Parts: sequence; C-alpha cells; structure tokens
Amino acid sequence: MRNLLPFLTRIPVEGDFEKAREELWAFPLVALVSSALPTLVLYLGLPLSNVLALLALYFTIGLLHLDGLADWADGVMVKGDRERKIKAMKDLNTGIAGIFAVVMVLLLQVYSLSLVPFYALFLSELNSKLGMLLALATKKPLGQGLGAYFMEGMTGKRLLGGLIFYALLLVPLIAYDPNVLASLLGLLAGGYAIRISLKNFGGINGDCIGAIAEITRAGTLVVMAFAWQLI
Repeated sequence: MRNLLPFLTRIPVEGDFEKAREELWAFPLVALVSSALPTLVLYLGLPLSNVLALLALYFTIGLLHLDGLADWADGVMVKGDRERKIKAMKDLNTGIAGIFAVVMVLLLQVYSLSLVPFYALFLSELNSKLGMLLALATKKPLGQGLGAYFMEGMTGKRLLGGLIFYALLLVPLIAYDPNVLASLLGLLAGGYAIRISLKNFGGINGDCIGAIAEITRAGTLVVMAFAWQLI
C-alpha cells in the first residue's frame, strides 16, 4: 500500500512508481488512511464538523480527483462525436459543466455529512477506492497516461484481492450497524459513471477515474443520508 499513497493522497511518503501498480489490491486499504483525519473531525463533533471534515478529506487526498471530475463533465456534456468529447475533456480550460459538477458534488457531500454517523465518510471513501479499482478492471484505457499504466498492471488476482480487503473492512461495520448495508447502493453511482465514461469516450483515463472516485463517494453519502433519515 505504501507505494500507492503518493498517487492517491498528499501524504509525504516516497513510493516506487514501478511497484505501485503491483499494489492495486490495496486500493480499499488506502481508505483507512484517506478517511482517518476527516472521520476524527466528525467523531469529535466539532462546530461545522461536516464542512471541516470535507476540508480535511481534500487536505489528505488533494484536488486531483475534483479536477478530473471537472474535465470529465466538460467532455460528457459537450455535443458531438467521441473525438470532440475527448478534446473537450483534455482542454485546459474548465467549462460551465465542469464547474457545475464540482459544485454539486461538494454540496451533496457537505450536506450529507451533516445527516450521517461519523463512520459514513470512511464507508464513502471505501466505496470510492473500490470504484476506482473497478474502473481499472475494465481494461479499456483511453490514451497512454497514468490510467493506462495502472490498467496494464490490473490482473484478476489483484482485483480479487481488492474485493477481499473491501469485504474485510466492510463486514465489521455491518456487524456493528446493519444499516451500513445501504452504503453498497452508493457503488451504483460509480458503476453509472463508468458506463457513461465508456459510452462517451470509448475508454477510461485518469480524468475519468478521478470523476468516478468523486461521484462514488458523493453517491454513497447521499444514499446513506437518505437511509439514516428514513430509519
């Protein structure tokens, strides 16, 4: 897992670029690190804890995934064929679709965090990392960037390992609170984002993976917010 941290967080540790894709099975484990500080903020019940927790999350993971979401949304929303959509996604300028997507994801997360238990952020990060892993498992790279590099390292064993660690981290929380099962529905948001990526671009690159991570996390928090309000 140590070699993945420089790619998925801002934690100042050194990682081996060549070994990172050999640790794809550890994606779910990264959620333990990325959610630690924001979960602590929620647990302590500090004033404006939902806002502070989200700030703590992005302090830990950085804004790269949000940037990918903005580019992805610009590409999805532009009219035209795949070539035009890919060109819009790679454009350095952020359009109104990208801004709207980022604002909505942030608003959904910050509001949902005010309605869910403190461990919900860990669950949403766990789903987010699994969503990224499933995106890599499509083995349909778009271009020759970092996404393609990690896809080359994806194997059935590494995917299975990731699924096993995901289950091992999830099961204790389900035993503690059976309502946690609702968080599994958040993966549908990530699956839909994967489908939209393949439909619009014909493949998945780093921007798509970042968007999938953000959409999966936000979708999980929204689902859990609804579940906890209805329980």
